[in-house]
This record gives sequence, C-alpha cells and structure tokens, in this order.
Amino acid sequence: MADKRDYYEVLGVSKSASDAEIKSAYRKKAKQLHPDLNKDDPHAEEKFKEVQEAYSVLSDENKKRMYDQFGHAGVGGASGSPYGYGGSYTNFDASDFDFGDIFDSIFGGGGGFSGFSGFGGSQRGSRANRPTRGSDILMSLDLDFEEAVYGCEKVFHLDVVEDCSECHGNGGFEKEECSTCHGTGTITTQQQTILGSFVSRTTCSACHGTGKTYKRKCSECNGKGKVKKNKKITINIPEGINTGDRQKVSGKGNPGTNGGANGDLYIEFVVGEHEYYERQNDDIYLEVPLTLTESILGCKKEIPTIYGNVKISISPGTNSGDKQRIKGKGVDNKFRRRKGDMYLIFKVYTPKKLSREQKALIEKLSETDLDTSEIVEFNKFTSKND
Repeated sequence: MADKRDYYEVLGVSKSASDAEIKSAYRKKAKQLHPDLNKDDPHAEEKFKEVQEAYSVLSDENKKRMYDQFGHAGVGGASGSPYGYGGSYTNFDASDFDFGDIFDSIFGGGGGFSGFSGFGGSQRGSRANRPTRGSDILMSLDLDFEEAVYGCEKVFHLDVVEDCSECHGNGGFEKEECSTCHGTGTITTQQQTILGSFVSRTTCSACHGTGKTYKRKCSECNGKGKVKKNKKITINIPEGINTGDRQKVSGKGNPGTNGGANGDLYIEFVVGEHEYYERQNDDIYLEVPLTLTESILGCKKEIPTIYGNVKISISPGTNSGDKQRIKGKGVDNKFRRRKGDMYLIFKVYTPKKLSREQKALIEKLSETDLDTSEIVEFNKFTSKND
C-alpha cells in the first residue's frame, strides 16, 4: 500500500529491535500521540491508530515474521499478492501459509476465503455479519509520587463512541432486507489468478455485513448507529500504584460492529519522582545525613517515613553507606496486596570549617588511642606494595 509507512519507522525502532525495545517505543509514541493530548491536531487520531497498528504487528511473533518477509501484504495491510506477481515462485511451499489470512488481504478486509482450486482449501463461512467486539485502547496517565503511594481519585475527559440514542444503534428506521446481498451480508465473487481459481466472500458495502438496510437514515448519527461523545471519566486509583501498572475501565474502548460490545480502556500509569524518597518496587529508600559526632557516638533521630515520623536509634561508629531497615514502612500496595520496607542510607558529613575550640578538641582526640585497626591494616598493605 503506497501510503502506508514502514511499521519500524512508525515506532522509531530498527528491524533488530528486541521485544522490550518495541514495547518501550510503543508506550512512548502512544503517550506522545494520544488524541486526548493533541486536540489541536486534526490528524492525531490517525497517527495514534497508525502506532497501534504497527505495535499489533511487531509485538506478535507470527505477524512480525510475515511482515518482515512480505511487508504490509503479509499481514493484511495492503492489496495485491504478498509474493509479487511476475516474480519467482522458487521454493514456494503452500504448507507454510494460512491461506485464509493471506487471501483475506488479497481480496479485501472483512471477507472470507472460501476455496482455492489448486490446493483444496477448506470452506470458511462468512463472518461478516457476526457481532464483533471493539478493540481495546491504551492511554497513559501521570501521577505524582504521593498520588501513587496514597491512592487518589482522577477525573479526565475522554471521547467515547456509543450507540446512537435516537435510532438505538441501528443507523436508521424501518428495517428491510438488503437488496444487494439478499440478506446474507456478503458478496461472493470468483477470480482467476496465476495460482488458480479463487472464490471469495467480501462484506456487502450496502449493508456493511448486517444483511439489513433501512428506508430512512438516522440524521443524528448519519446512518452509522454510533455517535462520539466527550465524557467525564472518574477512576479511583488504589494505594501503591507504580509505573507500568495498568487499570481497566470496562466498555470505554473502541466501538464494536454489528452489535458487538465496546472494547475496554486500559490506563497505564507513570509515577513521578520525589525530592527525597526513592522508590524501588514497594521499598522506600531515604538518605539520612549524620554529623561527625552523631556518627562516632551514635544517636536517636526522628525519621520522616511516608506514614509519619518514627524515632530510631543509630549505632555508634556508623559510616557513610551503612544501611538500616525499618520494617513495614514502605509502600502499602493495595494493587498487588503487599507491603514494602523502608531503608535508611546514612551519609556522614565532615565539617569543612572548625572554630579554635573545635580544632583543639579534635587535635586532643587524635592524641588518644583511637580504634585505627583498619587503617593499620591498610598501611601494611601499602608498604608491602612499595
């Protein structure tokens, strides 16, 4: 298809990209191009769907393999033969392909491959007028650190497609049998190709596969049966959400066809960082500064946890980098039903300026018999390497 871009180009990844890189690129693109965040761009929805289409192929091992071999034609994304008529058919093996899927793309989407005279393909009944569930939508939602830890309520607006209330989703009034397909919902055609004779069924364009038409078109939805409405969505986010977690909002995805249910909306969260706390899964890390005397003598210190202050005892001789755990003071994750711990990482600050009195005390201290065993061992090592 001339106007279709390369799927790797759409996601901005190379053909050698790993599954994780493809997934990461999709998330970034989906967030960047989501129509709700680009209301001034008339092409936002088209760009967003392009990204979704690219990811649906490249994230599926079989579809990706077909796409790498045949391009858009191999995954139903272009008209014409995936083998390229006029080319070589050397080493062609019919058992390698699902003819139903490949010839659906050759004869147009929504059709059913009925039979292939050369290989005796099995008959597949038309699926055109069956109710089909709508596809799901993935959107990204930013939370700050506190909103994720404590849970919150979020309100946002979303364009959703619903059944038209005027015609109850029918698209018109005074139902009658479609005169084009005689109520079957499909048009059967036979074509001769260099591979043999094909019988295909395509969706009837007059009734869109329903087998029914209406004498009067609904003016509210222009015969589509669906209307787009901007709705306020309210969701309750549980405590402990983390980046990458998803929450489902049922029925707020893309609309179904032929009476099929809407898909679902999945919200993927991106949690911001905190000025002092660092979160790793459900554990919280906090760097705690100590003075030189607090480090040497030990002390009691008030520590701010995410659930209030607690007083802890710090052992004498604590060094920079030493770690102390406060059990149960991490994130209370209601989403995953577990609770983390809090870890204090100590950092000893050496004063850069001393008064005369302070300097005299330090000098006097240096004359005493301090525990210097580790320094002595290091000096021995140093002299050994001279």
